[in-house]
Amino acid sequence: MLHFLMILVLATTACRKEVAPAPEISGSPQAKDTAYLHTPIRKLVKASFPDGNVYIGVATHYRLMGTPTMDTADAEFGYITPANDFKQSYIHPVPGEWKWEYPDGWVAHCKRHGQVIRMHSPISPQCSKWARDDSRTAAELDTMLHQYVTALCRRYNGQPGILWMDVVNETIDKTDAGWFGPKPGNNTWENPWPIIGYDSSSFIIPPLYIKEAFTIANAEAPDVKQIINQHGALEEQVWNKMKYLVEYLRNDCGLRVDGVGWQAHIDLGWEKIPGNLERLDRIIKWCHANDLAFHITEFNVWLKGDNAGKWNEQAATFKAIAKVVLDNRDSGVVGINFWQLRPSDTMHNDWDGCLFDNNLNPKPAYYAIKKLISEYKK
Repeated sequence: MLHFLMILVLATTACRKEVAPAPEISGSPQAKDTAYLHTPIRKLVKASFPDGNVYIGVATHYRLMGTPTMDTADAEFGYITPANDFKQSYIHPVPGEWKWEYPDGWVAHCKRHGQVIRMHSPISPQCSKWARDDSRTAAELDTMLHQYVTALCRRYNGQPGILWMDVVNETIDKTDAGWFGPKPGNNTWENPWPIIGYDSSSFIIPPLYIKEAFTIANAEAPDVKQIINQHGALEEQVWNKMKYLVEYLRNDCGLRVDGVGWQAHIDLGWEKIPGNLERLDRIIKWCHANDLAFHITEFNVWLKGDNAGKWNEQAATFKAIAKVVLDNRDSGVVGINFWQLRPSDTMHNDWDGCLFDNNLNPKPAYYAIKKLISEYKK
């Protein structure tokens, strides 16, 4: 019997596997300094940046009111960007039709929750099918632009919680740095507004709609900071043209432009491409030297194809970019706005580009961002 027990003990010992300790992931709950873990991002921002020159927020949809997504957004963020609810495609999609329920709802909601708003309300490719119809004339589009921007500005100028508005975005084609324009049909991503015409008095020959949108916004929304947005991966030729465009609006047209935004829907490892982080830093410094705020107005790190599930590497990309932005906080205003909380709320659920998973469980990127913010506290 004793011999049998000894054999059993030896066999059990041989089959038992050594369980290795979980590896420490930078920015995860296993990191040594855990004071930030149970503090919402909005409180960390307030504690680390008391001067009010840093804004960190999230974009989401009004249709998610009353869901766990909105509960999480309210708990975590003091800065909200309504994703599509202030756009022409919702508010004034066709002549004679106006809808204010969602934007008015956002204003009331954010007031209750102590949040500030950036109106994502640009004259842009995100316009109604009516505007994209091939039969539209320059006069029709010009009338629509004036009606929408004027009504929007008159309704929300002076609202204490509305700090910024996106006046124009996605004007420059990221593939060749030309002006992004119309395409046949109304079911593709296109920009019909250049049909209104071009300003040949400037060497960059910009579309007239850009100047018109800022002219109206300047006049009708003097209390709201006004931003021009650009998408892409921060291509150098595109952002050189963006600088010329801002100078044209300010110097040639005498218009107010308060900030520049980057729609940073980028792929995993963007920060490892030589020159990318340095270019981002130069652009922010150029903005601040010219009295412009700099915002990442939309921020995702996509996990495409074989990169699926690489959450730790995703956290590193989010953190590296955010650090460049936050390191420039003392020379001017900076903002970071994450595009949606979870993948299923984006157009690319399978690319998994958010801080939370589809069950709203925080991913390593969430902890990496919180840890980074906490490290700036003096």
